[in-house]
Amino acid sequence: MENILLAGATGYLGRRIVRELTVWGIPTAAIARNPEKLSDADPEIIRVLKAEVTQPETLVGICDGIDTVISTLGITHQQDGFSYMNVDYQANLNLLREAQQAEVRKFIYISVIDGDKLRHLAISTAKEMFMDELKASGLEYTVIRPNGFYSDMRQFLKMAQKGKIYLFGNGEYKLNPIHGADLAEVCVRAISQKTKEITVGGPDILTHNEIAEMAFSAWGKTPSITYLPDWTRRAIITGAKFFSTSKRYGALEFLLTMMGRDNMAPRHGSHRLQDFYKREINNIKTNN
Repeated sequence: MENILLAGATGYLGRRIVRELTVWGIPTAAIARNPEKLSDADPEIIRVLKAEVTQPETLVGICDGIDTVISTLGITHQQDGFSYMNVDYQANLNLLREAQQAEVRKFIYISVIDGDKLRHLAISTAKEMFMDELKASGLEYTVIRPNGFYSDMRQFLKMAQKGKIYLFGNGEYKLNPIHGADLAEVCVRAISQKTKEITVGGPDILTHNEIAEMAFSAWGKTPSITYLPDWTRRAIITGAKFFSTSKRYGALEFLLTMMGRDNMAPRHGSHRLQDFYKREINNIKTNN
């Protein structure tokens, strides 16, 4: 049976991959900066290792006996003094070098949809630079390019809660976001697959208008949508480069770029966005 090393195990996707690996009964070493965040993991399946991926000396020997590495390493907001180049590129490269040293069979990396077409964005630049290294590594590899996560769709819920949702253009850009649990299944299945790149989204292709209406419906509110001309989106990106901090700019640049285009991927999964919204609202009401 395969032995897996999972990096980024305490993040949104990483925790769901831990659950999926546990269901499959696949022995896994999960890297965590704060091991206590995985205290609920099944110790018979998941072995938690304390390491700091940005510090290569803490990774020495970590891939010994490992068949496949899965990395979800990456940051949305630059924080804790780390940049995209520190984490999305260098931390992954640190792990890749260890994998090469240990002669690991395969490396699975989770990137973003169309990152190869958006290399000019700060987030994509770092990810694609690492992918260049991965492709040249000599290891078998699979790069998974997911569409937006359901967790990203919380922004629609937050706006709907306040009574108004703002969209760019006519709101007809399309996407099919994916639930973390459905994406985790894709990641684990990739262990035995030969496909080098997998682009994947959720089961439903939706317009921004449909997502907005779904968010209002979840709150039991009448839809109120304001449409902003697309030039305002482009102006915000330009202005943010000069007036926002580097910590905030990359995430804003990526979000607004994706809001101004169609983002559709092959459909997969069984989790529906409207069900996700209902659970989110129940959680909000329960905790208030």
